[in-house]
Amino acid sequence: MDAEITLRVDGQRRTLSVDTRTTLLDALRERLGVTSPKKGCDHGQCGACTVLLDGRRATSCLTFAVANDDSEVVTAEGLAEDEQPHPMQQAFLDNDGFQCGYCTPGQICSAVGMLDEVKAGWPSHVTEDLDEPPELDDEEIRERMSGNLCRCGAYANIVSAIREAAE
Repeated sequence: MDAEITLRVDGQRRTLSVDTRTTLLDALRERLGVTSPKKGCDHGQCGACTVLLDGRRATSCLTFAVANDDSEVVTAEGLAEDEQPHPMQQAFLDNDGFQCGYCTPGQICSAVGMLDEVKAGWPSHVTEDLDEPPELDDEEIRERMSGNLCRCGAYANIVSAIREAAE
């Protein structure tokens, strides 16, 4: 069964017809040609498909496109403004926070969403004092980014990039 949906992807309103079983990831990549979210494990475990969905990070392989009708989707491609990289993208470049680059778009979207969660005061599993705003130390960054895997092992540089972008 097909359904017509509308998504606002990287600032552009896009209407498309999808099989109701189509994941948001497949709709983005195969139907709309937005290729920055990557298909990694297809089980939500690697984070390569992470996008910002209505402002919150989400693994796009685990949600159906039809469930997100009228939603705002921001991919790593949509973070830049006026051809200038987003501060997180620039921090990844400056800190060599990527190696092969396959996971990088998901890492960047996740990092942007994660910083918003910290600013909102959301605690993580390792936040020690739940009565105070979370301190964004390396342990906090690693815990909050634990849903994004890098097969190249660029974690040290990714943590440095996030710390720099958070300043």
